[in-house]
Amino acid sequence: MKWLPATLFQDPQKAEKEKISALFEKYNEALLQDNGEEAVNYVDSRTLKYYSEALEKVIHADRAAIEAMSFLDKLMVLIIRHKATREEILSFTGRSLFVYAVDEGMAGKNSIPNNSLGRIKVVGDFANARALSRGRRTPVHYHFYKEDGEWKIDLTSVFPVSGLAFKKLVEKSGQEENAFLFMLLEMVTGKKPGEEIWEKIA
Repeated sequence: MKWLPATLFQDPQKAEKEKISALFEKYNEALLQDNGEEAVNYVDSRTLKYYSEALEKVIHADRAAIEAMSFLDKLMVLIIRHKATREEILSFTGRSLFVYAVDEGMAGKNSIPNNSLGRIKVVGDFANARALSRGRRTPVHYHFYKEDGEWKIDLTSVFPVSGLAFKKLVEKSGQEENAFLFMLLEMVTGKKPGEEIWEKIA
């Protein structure tokens, strides 16, 4: 019996999966170092579009518009208004807002030491992988897209599950959502928010 060639048993997508794993590690390392200029190189156009749209809300949304937002969008708008100066906000682009968020430690780096990727599935220029926490499966799936020949992470892919997690925290706290938000803002920034954060920037 002739030996079959070893290449027959190799994963044809192995190289792509290795690139995605390396990307995920580099992105997490940038977050741990609060290095927004590095981290922004690893996120995709969908992520930057979200930050561009969030910036528009930070600048123009009134209280009624903010109240109608999802918890995550509301948190994004209020924390930027609470933390950044008016001059900084008006100078931001979607990209520089993302950089600012990472530089200021607002990108969820606390869970990184326990996080890893499960099995990566690649289909053309798209890939996804379940997030693991301490080696255990979570409900979170990361999406990756190849843009201009490079794999990038789509952070918006984890927003739905993150939003549900926050909703459960609010329910568990027994607080009204806005009260919980204000408590969260003070905890994250060390500064108590005032009612002025409901006001438009421009």
